[in-house]
Amino acid sequence: MQEETARSAIDTFISAFNASDDSYVTGLLSQALTSDVVFWGPLGRSEGIAAVERFVLDIRRHPAGTGTMVRCSAVDMPDEWARYQWVFTTPDGGPRLTGTDVVHLRRNLIDQVIVFAGEIKPSAS
Repeated sequence: MQEETARSAIDTFISAFNASDDSYVTGLLSQALTSDVVFWGPLGRSEGIAAVERFVLDIRRHPAGTGTMVRCSAVDMPDEWARYQWVFTTPDGGPRLTGTDVVHLRRNLIDQVIVFAGEIKPSAS
């Protein structure tokens, strides 16, 4: 059951990257994250949904154009931490960023996110 809860929160978090409009990002993040979420990203540690929203909006505004973020692995949840792999691809086969996130859940919401981003690679043609 806990793995299903984690998968739901993670997929809602990822959906914020793919929202049809920037105005939907905060609402989606609020459904997936605690208000005091701790976010460990490529630029260091930040706290709160607004900090995660800035990160998501920065990714959405990639210079190559709005891309797509997808979870490309199952959610592995050995204890109270869950991990999954993702891929972000920009339009027309533009730059591709891959990574693994590790999340911690509290009250069925993500209260910590650790992003391990990989190298940007061109997508396979």
